[in-house]
Amino acid sequence: MNLPGQMTSPKPIPDASAPLIERLAARVRAVRTAQGLPRRLLSERSGVSPRYLAQLEAGEGNISVLLLSRVAAALNVRIEELLSDAGPMEDDVSRVASLYRAAPAPVQGRVRALLAPENPLAQRAQRVCLIGLRGAGKSTLGAAAAEKLKVPFVELNAEIERAVEMPLDEIMALYGPDGYRALEAEAVDRVLQTYDKLILAVAGGIVAAPATFNQVLERFHTVWIRTSAAEHMARVRAQGDLRPMDGNPAAMDQLKHFLTARTPQYEQALAQINTSAKPVQTSVNELLAVIAKHRFLESIGPE
Repeated sequence: MNLPGQMTSPKPIPDASAPLIERLAARVRAVRTAQGLPRRLLSERSGVSPRYLAQLEAGEGNISVLLLSRVAAALNVRIEELLSDAGPMEDDVSRVASLYRAAPAPVQGRVRALLAPENPLAQRAQRVCLIGLRGAGKSTLGAAAAEKLKVPFVELNAEIERAVEMPLDEIMALYGPDGYRALEAEAVDRVLQTYDKLILAVAGGIVAAPATFNQVLERFHTVWIRTSAAEHMARVRAQGDLRPMDGNPAAMDQLKHFLTARTPQYEQALAQINTSAKPVQTSVNELLAVIAKHRFLESIGPE
């Protein structure tokens, strides 16, 4: 009790930073734990010492914005996600988002497919896409099957050439690989906007553009047309293209490397056809059988 005339002692000002530091500590711990990331590895990635990280996760002391930005980058999250005052549900969303960003492209594609609000079959409509390396027979089989089924057949490279009004080799020379990939993505979008029913053949290297390839997997019924490395090479040469072997004795080894490296992406297709050592009509019949078996060209009504 204060007597009249006595000065009242000022009340201590609460430390407003304490809740923020505690929240930051909890967020960093949660994100690191969700990613299964040892503190030692986080230290190596961020350049922040393990001792400092331990203090950060314990809520002891302050951390500079610069160091925190390095920790956020190493955790593959935005710095504001570590500082926001979101509740438990938002925390879960942030952890899932960070895991998604850190996941490889095939996993991201499966996650998007699982979360899609529409029936995946309805999203694919009656669109079939043939994938695989050049020389497997995509164009030959696709054109023959489309004629039999009376549906349009489109080669994506031809669609790109039509849009840019120049041949593919000039496109590559002028735009380079990155420019070509951008044109490829635009062409896929145009096909999706134009056709609900068709057979599409895409270039083998489309798997090098994860976003475009994931869109193909999500919006088309995909079939991997495959064959042996020797037949790939022989068919390309038979088409009059000697570039794979001309002045390049290691071409076959490179082709085998491409096949091995891209197989995990191609295996994400819904079906496969091996055209090795088979007459063309046999492979066409197999493609028709796959399309019929999986009902790829049948309309999907509401569930």
